Amino acid sequence: MRVTVEATGALERRVEVALPAERVEQLFKDRLTQFSRTARLKGFRPGKVPVSVVERQFGAQLREEVVGDLVRSSFAEAVSQEKLAPVGGPRIETLTAPSGEELRYRAVFEVYPSVTIAPLADLAVERPEAAVNPGDVDAMIENLRRQRVTYAPVSRPVKATDRVRIDFEGTLDGVAFDGGSAKGAEVVVGAGRMLPDFEKGLEGAAAGETRTFPVAFPVDYGQPSLAGRTAQFTATVHEVAEEVLPVVDDEFCLAFGVADGGVESLRREVEENMRRELANTVRGRMKTQLFDALLAANPVDLPASAVDGQVQQLQIEWLRRMGVTPEQMTQAPPREPFEAAARRRVGLSLLIGEIARSEQMLPDPVKIEEQIEAAALGFPDPEEAARQIRDNAQLMDQVRSAAIEEQVLDKLLTVAKITGVPATFKEVMNFGA
Repeated sequence: MRVTVEATGALERRVEVALPAERVEQLFKDRLTQFSRTARLKGFRPGKVPVSVVERQFGAQLREEVVGDLVRSSFAEAVSQEKLAPVGGPRIETLTAPSGEELRYRAVFEVYPSVTIAPLADLAVERPEAAVNPGDVDAMIENLRRQRVTYAPVSRPVKATDRVRIDFEGTLDGVAFDGGSAKGAEVVVGAGRMLPDFEKGLEGAAAGETRTFPVAFPVDYGQPSLAGRTAQFTATVHEVAEEVLPVVDDEFCLAFGVADGGVESLRREVEENMRRELANTVRGRMKTQLFDALLAANPVDLPASAVDGQVQQLQIEWLRRMGVTPEQMTQAPPREPFEAAARRRVGLSLLIGEIARSEQMLPDPVKIEEQIEAAALGFPDPEEAARQIRDNAQLMDQVRSAAIEEQVLDKLLTVAKITGVPATFKEVMNFGA
């Protein structure tokens, strides 16, 4: 087998392979003999079909199969011989296989770049230094109370946080528009579920009152016919109800699964959860910073085919979040919004892989289990979901990759230059904003 390699770009390679005719013909003859032993043709007993008859009727098909097998096997031999690491499968540009002559073909593909990692100790990032204090726990308990708010009718004008039951109709230039009216609608004033002008227009109204007020639609409003325009709304208030927050007592604690220990036990559980969420959020921020710094310190050529593959994967993930399967799409979403994220994924994959290789990292079983548990947690039956993940080879490959990524992050956290920056729980968690 003759092999020549030509670099046609930073990462693109063109490999020309020539296989001797003897190898092709021997494999073809073997295939004919094998097929004749199992072929069933009218007029011949099973396994007794002459090779010459098989060649006459099936020779073209069998030769095509032989050529395909030889291209696959010889390509693997060629890249191993030349110590090349292809990204994905090759593009076969030319293929000639005349009967009785050598098989020649040209394969074009990208190879993985050579990656050299700059000293990890030179990475410099900031870590938010925050703690959970009693005031943060108080605020979280208050948030839990608001999750169980009820409303009681009152005979006073509307103020912020009240829930009102109203009929309303909106018009543009005196003409009603689609989606601009409702009867018996319930609106919590100040909750931000309606446009600011609409909620402001209800403040101070009393039950039984009808008032008209302008409402400006933002220029980026989702309904183009309303975007940037001002409508007139007429609303009739039927009921005003003020919020009633539950008392924090044993019954309240029980609603959140705390059966023993009352309020103090609830506070302890809430604080533990807050500490855990804070630690996870800080780690997530550090991961983003460190990986950004790693990319900035280690520019690397990215295989276009790998980037294309990641763009397609991100498009599929986006479609699934939208509740659409790829099979239902008549046209893929544009690639531009996904390209930067795809390039980041590919770049990090190369750098993380090189760090793992140089550190001789193998997937940590503990990290693997953490990844499986985290992935299964969002399903109705986490145990069944975890079992299905373990039984799926493709998913387990993803789990092992994620475990290695976390192990590399652990390494970076121990060697990088990290400066602590004072912060509060609310700032880090964007809580109460």
